[in-house]
Amino acid sequence: MPPGGPCVTWVNARTAAHGHTVRMLTPGTRRPPLAPPVEGEHLPDEAGIARLVHAFYARARGDWLLGPVFETTVDDWPAHLGTLVRFWCSVLLRAGTYRGNPMAAHRPLALDDQHFARWLALWDATAREVLPPLQARHVFETAQRIGRSLRIGLDIDPLRRERRDTGGRGCNHHHHDGGDQPT
Repeated sequence: MPPGGPCVTWVNARTAAHGHTVRMLTPGTRRPPLAPPVEGEHLPDEAGIARLVHAFYARARGDWLLGPVFETTVDDWPAHLGTLVRFWCSVLLRAGTYRGNPMAAHRPLALDDQHFARWLALWDATAREVLPPLQARHVFETAQRIGRSLRIGLDIDPLRRERRDTGGRGCNHHHHDGGDQPT
């Protein structure tokens, strides 16, 4: 037995998997902070993406706002879920398995900003339930960017519509000459 009493072995999967030395802690010592995330830890694998997609769409189909859109649009749910898993694997893992046009698929639907807000809220809640925190945050942030692009492409982005309707420019960026404040 080492001096100070019995040892407690501390190891986590990340440490062991990368061949790092296992730390021995004696009672009363503090556990060292976790190492920074290993590259790729924020990405779910294909099985995690499939779990997320299936859990999310099961929830969305029963949603008061989203459910009617899906039920009138999707005829073959197993095929649609397969397409969505391929889409998210291609986006998140760069798998290259999705062949389609999300903008064209969403264009005929009567969507507004409320649909996108509700979709994102359900996606976030589902991701937090089925994925580890880093992965859930990453897939949510990715979905936010995709949603922003779709809203702009479908002309349902409220800020762009407001600027257009009031005669404003389409771009709200201000250019400046290198000073601290935009002009």
